[in-house]
Amino acid sequence: MSRIGKKEIIIPEKTEVIINGSAVTVKGKEGDLSRTFNKNNISIEVVDGTVKLLPVKDTLENKALWGTYASHIINMIAGVNKPYEKRLVIEGIGYKADVTPTEITLKVGFSHLVKLPIPKGLKVTSEKGVVSISGIDKELVGSFSASVKSVKKPEPYKGKGIRFENEVIRRKEGKKTA
Repeated sequence: MSRIGKKEIIIPEKTEVIINGSAVTVKGKEGDLSRTFNKNNISIEVVDGTVKLLPVKDTLENKALWGTYASHIINMIAGVNKPYEKRLVIEGIGYKADVTPTEITLKVGFSHLVKLPIPKGLKVTSEKGVVSISGIDKELVGSFSASVKSVKKPEPYKGKGIRFENEVIRRKEGKKTA
């Protein structure tokens, strides 16, 4: 039994959840998100301002998907009311990020510039070594911020590279001279 799936998901004011076949659409003040779910595993219903999920059959796969589907719907409802945000810190001499409306250009110690296209639905800003990525889709914000970080992971000796704002880098001691 899923602890997350058993709970009813309360729909806040000014938020609308629409179920059309296997697609679930959530509309709110920040925008709208849509996602398709497999109706053969979990049944999704909107009843009196809440979303209820129940497994169709009692199988191991359905038990696993029950909480996953509930988490996806909770994240969709939270995202259309308040956007998700991830902040990346760029550390290193000469390291910087330039943002245009369609792509982010990173200068992080390579002989060339690294250009990454910004997915639709995300807002990216850069100020003094801090890149802020925000959007209503939690999965998209997380995956894009991880791909930006993977361009230059922080190294343990000087801490140069791209890291999340609250991430702690374990530092190593360098070589000692006699």
